[in-house]
Amino acid sequence: MREYSAKDGQMLQKIVCNGCGRSLRVEGGILKEGCCSVDMAFGYFSSRDGMRHRFDLCEECYTNIIEKFKVPVEESEENELL
Repeated sequence: MREYSAKDGQMLQKIVCNGCGRSLRVEGGILKEGCCSVDMAFGYFSSRDGMRHRFDLCEECYTNIIEKFKVPVEESEENELL
């Protein structure tokens, strides 16, 4: 869950992990730790047709989820970090 400044609605103020409820570190509108952000729009043929789900997970909650996958996530190295 994300919160933005009331003044302009653009500066990031807070991110709370939807999994564990922990507040992630945000300084000066910049996230200072790992976070998995999901924005999923469900389309036709889904039981959630027309719904949008948005959530954020801290690295620990993300790791707990992917460790349960039957097919592991695909990993690769990134040369440039944004």
